[in-house]
Amino acid sequence: MSGNGKKRAPLVAEKRYAGKPAARKKAAAPKKRKPATRRKATPKRQGPRGIIGWLMFPFRWVARLIWAFTWRIGLITALIIGGFSLYFASQMPPMEDFTDGRTRGSVTMTDFKGDIFAWRGDQFGGLIRAGTVSRHLRNAVVATEDKRFYRHFGISPRGIASAIRINMNAGRSPLSGNGGSTITQQTAKLLCLGVPFDADKWESEADYEADCRRGSLWRKAREAVFAIGMEIAYSKEEILSIYLNRAYLGAGARGFQAAAERYFSNDAATLTPAQSAMLAGLLKAPSSYAPTSNLQRAQDRAATVIRLMEEQGYLTVAEANDARANPATLSATAKANTATFFADWVMRSGPEFFTRDTTEDVIIRTTLDPEIQQKAEEALEAVFEEKVSPSSVAEAAIVVMSADGAVRAMVGGRTAANPGDFNRATQAKRQTGSAFKPFIYATALDLGMSPYDMVDDRQLCWKRRGAADWCPENYDRKFVGPVTLIDALANSRNIPAIVLSEDVGRELVSNVAQGFGFSGDLAAGPALALGVSESSLLEMTGAYAGILNGGSAVVPYGLVDLRIQGDNDSMMDSRNAGIGERVIRQDAARTLTWMMTKVVEEGSGGRARIDGWQIAGKTGTTQGARDAWFIGFTGDYVTGVWMGNDDNTPLKGVTGGTLPAEIWHETMVRVLADKTPTPLPMLAPAPPASTGILTGEGGKQLDADVQNVLNSLFGN
Repeated sequence: MSGNGKKRAPLVAEKRYAGKPAARKKAAAPKKRKPATRRKATPKRQGPRGIIGWLMFPFRWVARLIWAFTWRIGLITALIIGGFSLYFASQMPPMEDFTDGRTRGSVTMTDFKGDIFAWRGDQFGGLIRAGTVSRHLRNAVVATEDKRFYRHFGISPRGIASAIRINMNAGRSPLSGNGGSTITQQTAKLLCLGVPFDADKWESEADYEADCRRGSLWRKAREAVFAIGMEIAYSKEEILSIYLNRAYLGAGARGFQAAAERYFSNDAATLTPAQSAMLAGLLKAPSSYAPTSNLQRAQDRAATVIRLMEEQGYLTVAEANDARANPATLSATAKANTATFFADWVMRSGPEFFTRDTTEDVIIRTTLDPEIQQKAEEALEAVFEEKVSPSSVAEAAIVVMSADGAVRAMVGGRTAANPGDFNRATQAKRQTGSAFKPFIYATALDLGMSPYDMVDDRQLCWKRRGAADWCPENYDRKFVGPVTLIDALANSRNIPAIVLSEDVGRELVSNVAQGFGFSGDLAAGPALALGVSESSLLEMTGAYAGILNGGSAVVPYGLVDLRIQGDNDSMMDSRNAGIGERVIRQDAARTLTWMMTKVVEEGSGGRARIDGWQIAGKTGTTQGARDAWFIGFTGDYVTGVWMGNDDNTPLKGVTGGTLPAEIWHETMVRVLADKTPTPLPMLAPAPPASTGILTGEGGKQLDADVQNVLNSLFGN
């Protein structure tokens, strides 16, 4: 009940049924309007203010114009470079196809034992990969050639800018000298930007490579684009692998594996820091820094590479110090640098398609004996050092061969040779002088004459058509009267040799000489007997080998066996190529050998004597002493020595019996030092009951038997 007595409406819950009036909603608060933002009016571009503004206005305008032009051109250029780079990348073959790009093969020569002594052509040691070579080699190449190799995209703007600065500071044009090329760019150049060698377009591989190395601005641009394409197509390790296989490192070595074998007889995977530094140093100038050319220069360059490796953290201080204290040296094979003349001769004498122009890798086994080669070189050096004036320009050559023509050593000049140098043993054609005389006596003995037959050594003249009579003299300008053939040969008397040649027949003497190996035209007149015809030392030594082996012709040879690398089948075998057809009877050759021992024992070749050894030989000195010869043989070897001036001027105080005989002696003393004396195959005939005397005038000429042989030959 309420206190005021008035009735109130009952308090009931709000009913939410249909039909009932909805509860009254509270009115929403009105939204606040954001104040209208007034759009700022774009200020009108005002002109330059003040004097400075007016002065700067043209420059600002030009700058805006250049910028607008530059970024558009730059964008277009980038798109073009990117497009071409992608194109090059799409054309790249597998990495392995780029590792050996040689257009010619290599020739590896071994001595008679099978040990390597020389290389020719382009040597490729086989595929190597950056991940498997010595880490020192990999680091040395990167440190030397491109320290940002693992951070750039094929070209290095910093490197290019640095190179331009260096070139300009040196007074060169910006693109001359230092190139600032990355390893990738260098690899692109080695690949000739993907252009293969075309024999129809380039005359030689050298022309092809010269074209690849051209440094024009357009070429540099193409190189950069190709390099970027390589970076797209290959990994860094693959690019470095191509570079390690393709780089030229001097001495015919293509790639670091070939260079490691050539200089150190080592494998690229096991190179030391010092060896790695030396090889990496060759990249700057392979021919100049090649250790076979100048070892000290190569070691100095390697020291620079070691410093770079240390500065870039590839070597510790201790490792760098050790590498500097123990620089790389050549292997025994590379250090010897012997038989260059011999190797060149083998290359010229072998089949061209397997030697000079081979596209295969060829292995040639030769007849060379490296010990004899070294001893011949030492002997020549010793004689010139002890007995020849330092100011002398005289040259000399030596050939040592076996009786079958197998050449064991060849020295083509006084100084160590480079491949391709003039070889005086094979290429010099010189008059033979009295060294030709044994072939006159060989002819006479083959006809049945006796060494005890007599020849009248007296003044004689021969008529010449259209010229004064020819009246030759002996070397001592004396005439001694009748002498035996033995004495005439031993003392190299000229008149008896001419008389004998004329009486047995000049044509027959020429035939015998050519049968023994003389290849050139022989003189047609009486002077034939005095050796006015020309021959090489190799031919002369081979002809004397024919006397030693019993009268059969000899073809000097150095190539024994030729094979393609990796193939066991022989492509050429010359082991039985030396001995040819018989030229004179064996007993005549044996008798001549006996006569030639008198040259050494009693005559002009006395300085060639070696105690305990039987030696046969013959001296030779040409008109005016322009050439001096001594050729002699023991039971095992035939050795020929020639001495003269390259310009054919006379020697001073030299004859075949002096310095050439001494060089022969010094050579053979060394060669025979540890050998048991081998007797010569000679025949000493018994003196006949009576002999005729050759006078050159037709009186009592010869024994009847000899005359009958001559009559049958010439129809008289």
